[in-house]
Amino acid sequence: MMNKYERHIFICTNRRDEDNKKGCCARNGASEIRDAFKEAVSKRGLKGKVRANQSGCLDACSFGTAVVVYPEGIWYSVPRPEDAVEIVEKHLIKGEIVEHLLIPRSWAKP
Repeated sequence: MMNKYERHIFICTNRRDEDNKKGCCARNGASEIRDAFKEAVSKRGLKGKVRANQSGCLDACSFGTAVVVYPEGIWYSVPRPEDAVEIVEKHLIKGEIVEHLLIPRSWAKP
């Protein structure tokens, strides 16, 4: 079975109550970041190869807007829409991990 997309980008847009200590990606500009990913994918001719879409909670709220790129399973904290463009250009096009945006591996406990 073949996958339609080579890569999938999930952008957390989950909303929590303001008093929730875990934080909330929606209040960290997640919608704008999702839109920046979609626009960058389209402008660079990746539409149909890469799918960028919103997701529910990725349980990494303390890092800001959480993003995961599959099939690699690379987790990013994306504070600004410009960072989404950097991930598309470096990770998706050039195959380079954007180190300064990575969520620490120590967070992903087995």
